[in-house]
Amino acid sequence: MFKITREMLKAKGACAIGYREFCDAFTKAEYPYGVEYQEILDKCAENDRDSHARWLLSAFGKITDVKEIDGDYISEKSIFVCGSLRATGKISCKRYVEAGWGIEAGRGIEAGEGIKAGRGIEAGWGIEAGWGIEAGWGIKAGRGIEAGEGIKAGEGIEAGWGIEAGEDFGIYAGLRCRVNSNSRIVVAKEKPKNLMCGVFVGFKNDSE
Repeated sequence: MFKITREMLKAKGACAIGYREFCDAFTKAEYPYGVEYQEILDKCAENDRDSHARWLLSAFGKITDVKEIDGDYISEKSIFVCGSLRATGKISCKRYVEAGWGIEAGRGIEAGEGIKAGRGIEAGWGIEAGWGIEAGWGIKAGRGIEAGEGIKAGEGIEAGWGIEAGEDFGIYAGLRCRVNSNSRIVVAKEKPKNLMCGVFVGFKNDSE
């Protein structure tokens, strides 16, 4: 597991408040060789320091660790993961779900605010966010995909039901693909209203 030290935080330009809270929560005596990346993110979420957690993910990036949950993963706050997040049940939180790599749920993914992944987002059921949904790779749901704001994917977007962004917000697929790439496709039962980028190909039946 990747560990973060006080010196590393200083080198990255951590704010004074964040640095002080880190030192108070993780004393040098108890953590002489640094603190595990995920443990810091968990502490940020616990203390409602969402902006600090997102800064950490931006400053230190993603790692290959996988946080696996057998069953549902439900939080009354936010969920931040430095690597990939996988749950056999649903993933649900009051505010943000953000992972350095991918997010995968056997059932649905729900966030009161935003959902963001450095790679793909996939749910066996639906994906729903009060604000926006953003994935570095593709977004795939067995049921519907719904956001209160925009939906952005580096590759394609696929839903068993519909895909819906907030009023006056767009749906963007293939943002990291070449114009002629087959990875820019959007699949749903009907063409999304606010599709601004990507190629709609219609609904795929199991027999196709």
